[in-house]
Amino acid sequence: MNVISTILQRVLWAALLLLAVLILNFSMMHLAPGDIADTISQSMGGADATVMAQIRSDYGLDKPFIFQLGTYIGKVLHFDLGYSYFYNQPVTTIIFEKLPATLLLVLTAQILALIIGVLLGVYSARNRDGWASHFVTFFALFGYSAPVFWTGILLLIAFSLKIPLFPVAGMVDVTVEGGFIAKFIDLLRHMVLPVITLSSIFIALYSRLCRASMMEVLETDYIRTAKSKGLSNREIVYKHALKNSLSPVITLAGLQFSAVISGAVLVETVFSWPGLGTLALQSIIARDTPTILGILFFSALVVIVGNLLTDLALRFVDPRVRGH
Repeated sequence: MNVISTILQRVLWAALLLLAVLILNFSMMHLAPGDIADTISQSMGGADATVMAQIRSDYGLDKPFIFQLGTYIGKVLHFDLGYSYFYNQPVTTIIFEKLPATLLLVLTAQILALIIGVLLGVYSARNRDGWASHFVTFFALFGYSAPVFWTGILLLIAFSLKIPLFPVAGMVDVTVEGGFIAKFIDLLRHMVLPVITLSSIFIALYSRLCRASMMEVLETDYIRTAKSKGLSNREIVYKHALKNSLSPVITLAGLQFSAVISGAVLVETVFSWPGLGTLALQSIIARDTPTILGILFFSALVVIVGNLLTDLALRFVDPRVRGH
């Protein structure tokens, strides 16, 4: 019962947080200057006050703020994120069309960052006084402090313009002919620079954390006991020490998912990746409020659910936090 009570309590808090985010996003969009009526009038070459008032009436923008907010929350509770003024489609349909591209970029970057970060952290911990340890420290400071859009622009200039090894933008090249293999290779070529850009900051973070955790584990009594039994260094590190040092890294990876999502927005903009980030930028330019709100809501939902699952998993795995 205690476990069920904890889960229900966490789910309730997550739902309240999501509601607060929903209200905050809607309020900020309502306070922002301009609306869809201004965009429509600009596309028409201008409109008088009567036409503007009619447009706002058609879209329900002339109603009081509380009424608009209540209507929007009611629609969201029925899984209706509204209708896009700019794309003339339901917002949910547009988001799910763009979601696979963003998930491909985010998950690939996160997996790459975890693998490389852990390997660098383990290697530097085993050679704490060598050049590798100093390199990981320098790389962590540089990678964590460099903005992802700055890293992306530099990679784009270096390996797409100066040395044309990879495509400049997009996800696929429509002119590529051939079967599945040719199109898959083309997709990989388009993914290289965006994935490296997005994963760079997290590689630095995970490698530094794994290094510190591994060094701490290697000083524990059970590792000394394993050494006294004559076990090889490889067996001690990868069979005994690594699994205990990975716990904080995996926990941080779950909690950093929000940073990955926000970083993906910037990376998609730099590389014109056809995901939610590019969709958000286009919607902001077009003042497509329902689409912007839908993207913000969906991003908040992913982050809150991800953090909730990470918190619950940590409580089941680590007995030290079960009572808190």
